[in-house]
Amino acid sequence: MSKTILVVDDASSMRGLIGMTLKSAGYNVVEACDGRDAICKIELQPVNMMISDLNMPNMNGIELVKTLKTSAKYKFLPIVMLTTESEESKKQEGQQAGAKAWIVKPFKPETVLKVVKKIIG
Repeated sequence: MSKTILVVDDASSMRGLIGMTLKSAGYNVVEACDGRDAICKIELQPVNMMISDLNMPNMNGIELVKTLKTSAKYKFLPIVMLTTESEESKKQEGQQAGAKAWIVKPFKPETVLKVVKKIIG
């Protein structure tokens, strides 16, 4: 059974690009347009991992990570941040919130796949 990854980004083109990359490697993909949408989708569809943007309306990526990590159900869900933010302070904030990895946009598809394979196989 292939693993499912939730891709959260307010840009539909970015969700499409990440989704296409993951699907081509055999993963199932669920898309969400912001943190609130992600919480709704994850309740309906169990996922093995999440890739989230940082800067989004309604609920940003750090708020999303913090919200999920307070739930026993999602405490161990691996979450990767995929964002234009490259400041060390933002990376530390993400790590403290519970993000497992940080990928800076623009990214190479093979970089995303390498991180995903390392985390969930």
